[in-house]
Amino acid sequence: MKTIQLKAMTAVVLLGAALAAPVLAQGSAGSAAGSDPAVQTPTPRGQGMGPGAGGRGMRGGQAGQGRGMMFNQNNTRGWGLMTPQERTEHQAKMRGVKTYDECKTVQAEQHAAMEARAKEKGVTLPIARQNACDRMKARGIIQ
Repeated sequence: MKTIQLKAMTAVVLLGAALAAPVLAQGSAGSAAGSDPAVQTPTPRGQGMGPGAGGRGMRGGQAGQGRGMMFNQNNTRGWGLMTPQERTEHQAKMRGVKTYDECKTVQAEQHAAMEARAKEKGVTLPIARQNACDRMKARGIIQ
């Protein structure tokens, strides 16, 4: 009788371990930098994320504004032409804007600089699919 119980208990433990292994492996792979759309491979965690970094939905102490904006290679013209320091500075400028007009000014300056750099290197920048300033205004991040 005890042998049957021991075998049944062993089978349950092995089955549980077999089911848990893929879940545990998936958890560690899912935390890799390339799998999170908010985190880009060349950018340390936290950079590339706009106001509300970390998902707290806060900007300047105000709640209810969602995650904010992420500024990265997926939505910033000329990202690949900028140095890491320039990327960080651009992210900080965009996070620091308070009004739509200020946002458009920062954006226009950055676009002009990247157009000039692209021309020097003989490459063409893709046309932006979306306007970060319009999205920030629609989300209530700027006025």
